Amino acid sequence: MFTLSSTPLRRIARAATVTVAAVATATALTACSSGGSSGNGQIAIISKGYQHQFWKAVNKGAEESAKELGKTITFEGPDSETQVEKQVQLLQTALDRNPSAIAIAALDSSAVAPILQQAKDKGIPVIAFDSGVDSDIPVTTASTNNFAAAGEAAKRMVELIGGKGEIGVVAHDQTSKTGVDRRDGFTDWIKKNAPGVKIVDVQYGGDPAKAADLTSTMLEAYPNLAGLYGTNEGAATGVVNAAQRSGKKNITIVGFDSGAAQIDAIKSGLMAGAITQNPLGIGRETVAAAVKAINKESLPKTIDTGYYWYDKTNIDDPKISGSLYR
Repeated sequence: MFTLSSTPLRRIARAATVTVAAVATATALTACSSGGSSGNGQIAIISKGYQHQFWKAVNKGAEESAKELGKTITFEGPDSETQVEKQVQLLQTALDRNPSAIAIAALDSSAVAPILQQAKDKGIPVIAFDSGVDSDIPVTTASTNNFAAAGEAAKRMVELIGGKGEIGVVAHDQTSKTGVDRRDGFTDWIKKNAPGVKIVDVQYGGDPAKAADLTSTMLEAYPNLAGLYGTNEGAATGVVNAAQRSGKKNITIVGFDSGAAQIDAIKSGLMAGAITQNPLGIGRETVAAAVKAINKESLPKTIDTGYYWYDKTNIDDPKISGSLYR
């Protein structure tokens, strides 16, 4: 009978122990490398929606930047900018894929806050875009200065109505920072600078159909309205449609964003003018910031992507037309 000596047995045991330890170490290293800011190499971008041309332009800018920088992105958003819960679900799903960075245009800052905290705990950098987040978790925010831009819209409105009269506002929401800033930037400027102008009503509806219904009700309640202001593409389009149906031609309409309906309304004279953001620039700056964050490079707290006032007089100016989208 062949019997192993005790010495070879001890050697085999030691070898087995070393092998197990090596496998355990490799597994631990793999787990570490899959988490944190290394991630899966993708940048997950969650927008407020995808129904408006604005978000498609942001997506285009993001894709262009990603291609130039050798990165891959995912770009998702709910069907409607009222679907806060859906956006939260999309954000959670994106986080579960363990991306290298997350970019979020929050519909509701408080609703996304717990997931952003999860991202921070995992070492995944968060970039805010378009709409800031009321949190110190995002390393930067790439967006229009919506408060200042809304103040510009208010200034133009006051000039157009001769410094006096009643104005109604249709804001796209009252939960996102964008919605709040575009409302408050407008109303605050008027309160401080235009004593002859009165904001008589503020309603909320970013969907064109809902915004139109709200505007129609407003026109009935305030027959002497001199001006109407819509804070995004959907709200402004709804305002124009309702005003057109009412047959009233002495109402000055000012909007925000662009899109085919607003461009056509400005060219035809139904709308006096609007503020346009730089959606391609927002997409590009968001991806560029995410790459810097992944590489642990320093970033400013905010990245101002700019805005323009456009009307009949300058809508075809290359500087302006390049920021418009249909």
